Amino acid sequence: MPINIRPLEVAEFPSYLNGLVALLQDAVDSGASVGFLPPLAAEEAREYWQEIGVALSSGRVLLLAAEEENGELVGTVQLHLATKANATHRAEVAKLLVPTWAQRRGIGRQLMQAVEELARQQHRTTLVLDTLQGAGSELLYHGLGYVAAGAIPAFARGADGELHATVVYYKLLTRTGLV
Repeated sequence: MPINIRPLEVAEFPSYLNGLVALLQDAVDSGASVGFLPPLAAEEAREYWQEIGVALSSGRVLLLAAEEENGELVGTVQLHLATKANATHRAEVAKLLVPTWAQRRGIGRQLMQAVEELARQQHRTTLVLDTLQGAGSELLYHGLGYVAAGAIPAFARGADGELHATVVYYKLLTRTGLV
């Protein structure tokens, strides 16, 4: 089924809130290391997304949504724009989320390609992101040309209570591809 990826506008954000909450809960409860521990309560997920809604209004965060033809939300990714005077060429890619039932269909790859294009449109040439060391997402990022800058040990607590390493990645962009 074809996927439509587009930026979510501030005005339409509230109508997506329930889907975003469910998407974040699915990701966290299935083991994704995205800043929360399972089980993720709906209210905690809602509070997080409401904060993102405020950041959307300020223009500091851009949010892409992936939808099936029927309008069902099948993924999101965020672009956090650096705002310091010496950093307006940078952005952080955050919270690439695809529900477990929709994974392995190339949606994550499409979202990442779309967020890179969005970054170019915002005149951002350096992207950074991080992911749990050993996570399946590392294969995706490597395949898209992201470079591992290094691993930070004991960075994120897992559902098992243990501290796990996180790998920081970067990618340098030009208008049409890599630098």
